[in-house]
Amino acid sequence: MAASTITIRPSALEIARATAAAIPSEVSTRPLLGILGVVTGAGLVTLAGRMLSLGLADLKGHVGISFDDGAWLDSAFNASLMFIGPFTVYLGGLLGPRRVLLFAAGLFAVTSLFLPLVHSYGLLVAALIVAGLTSGTFYPLTLTFALRNIPLRYLPFTIALYAVFVDGGVNIAPSLYGWYRDHLSWQWMFWNSAVIAPVMMVCIYFGIPPQPPRKQTAPAPSFVGFLYLSAGLAMIFTALQQGQRLDWWRSGVFNAWFWSGSFFLLCALVRRLRAPNPLVALTYLLKWNTILLGCLLFWFRFTLCITIILIPQALAIRGFEADQIGPAIIWSAIPLIPIAFIAALLLSRKVDPRLLFAAGLACTAFAAWFCSQYTSAWAAENFYRTELLVGVGQAFAFIGLVGCIVLQAIFTGGLAKAERALSLSAYFHVIRLFGGTAGAIYMGHFIAQREKLHSNLLGLHVSSGNWITDQNIHAMTVGLYAESTGIAAAGARALGLIAARLRIQAYSLSLLDGFLLIAWSCACALMLVAVMRKSPLNYGDLSAMQQIPAAGKESNQ
Repeated sequence: MAASTITIRPSALEIARATAAAIPSEVSTRPLLGILGVVTGAGLVTLAGRMLSLGLADLKGHVGISFDDGAWLDSAFNASLMFIGPFTVYLGGLLGPRRVLLFAAGLFAVTSLFLPLVHSYGLLVAALIVAGLTSGTFYPLTLTFALRNIPLRYLPFTIALYAVFVDGGVNIAPSLYGWYRDHLSWQWMFWNSAVIAPVMMVCIYFGIPPQPPRKQTAPAPSFVGFLYLSAGLAMIFTALQQGQRLDWWRSGVFNAWFWSGSFFLLCALVRRLRAPNPLVALTYLLKWNTILLGCLLFWFRFTLCITIILIPQALAIRGFEADQIGPAIIWSAIPLIPIAFIAALLLSRKVDPRLLFAAGLACTAFAAWFCSQYTSAWAAENFYRTELLVGVGQAFAFIGLVGCIVLQAIFTGGLAKAERALSLSAYFHVIRLFGGTAGAIYMGHFIAQREKLHSNLLGLHVSSGNWITDQNIHAMTVGLYAESTGIAAAGARALGLIAARLRIQAYSLSLLDGFLLIAWSCACALMLVAVMRKSPLNYGDLSAMQQIPAAGKESNQ
């Protein structure tokens, strides 16, 4: 044990000193504005995607399209996010984050401004693709800029701010959309982005310095490999998102999307083996903690189903609208700011971010277990306490996870070369999107299958000839007779009401299974956290080391 400590510690000190020398030790208004701009962008793309999901029914009614046609609107936006994620590595490395973000944010603002005015289905799909391609650049470039510009002693508070914007965007969206629809109009689900994006542009323009012109000593890197990879991931993503509706492998459309995407991924692999791209550092990603953190991000995105799918559907089966569901969800956003500030203080006080992540997962597991006591009689008020615990858990888990990712980037040389930071950002961006979509798909499939099982089990106890069933049908028929055209119509209505009650109970039981699934998934994620390797130094040590070069400069002067 002593020998291993001696071999690791000097390497950690060397990396820490190099990191401190590479990053500015003082904060001016320009880096702070840049950080605010990129963090706002990450929160904005999260909020825009959630708003689109919530307002999809209003958008379909506005254009006048069917359910099947409307299902492709959400895929057009999210598949574009997936496509541009890996391609941002090429754009960021070639043009720099500033130019990419300014152009993308400006085009995203204009597109969001005109989206509610579109009445053509084809034009609407095209506009959503443009919105996805532009806003999809925000997330990968956020981590890249933060890693290379923020002073290390302020990094925990940057991570906390990032968590507030991204996690808050998910949880505040139902209440915000409900308020827009009741007091303004549904169009504000797009105009909201058109207002925020210019503020983001101002922060980026004044906060991120222009990148010096790229030296033309070597030919520009090829974009073909990025194009193959991005197209393959986007097609597979679209296939997975539409799989449940299209009945998976039984659908020709699903097979076309999936196998076309697989072919493009194979082309990207062949291209990579024949001509490696200098802007991509794939071997840098092949590290134990990096792979584990990718798995944990995938798992964390699945746990978000508790606030994105389970609780909204538990209230929706009783006919609640977005403005009535919102008060239950927003309770998970209320503790975000104080918990994020506490988590940042703990990180700066040398607390291991793995402990924060584990504490957050434990809180989420307990909240999911408490929600498993749900009955079909629950209203929004019944979820307030559990959602508050979910908010605490998600805040700690998200900040702990991002804290681990940043430390992993620092101590594996992620700051030494720009292509490493860009590759790491794109890697987590792809996992983030796949994790969220795969989690939602699996949860929807799980609930559907469990609902069939519970319907069958409940139906075994409700059969013709059973005296309890016959008595209930008779009593309901008598009660409905006065408002029906005859005894036969009253009996048919009574059977319909009993069938509806069975469906509600079966669906409620399937939601209970979903809450328990979230709780057990958090327990499994805790096992992965336990096998993660500890970083050589924590944030408190890095902050202290960054002051060493600054003090040395002052003494020499």
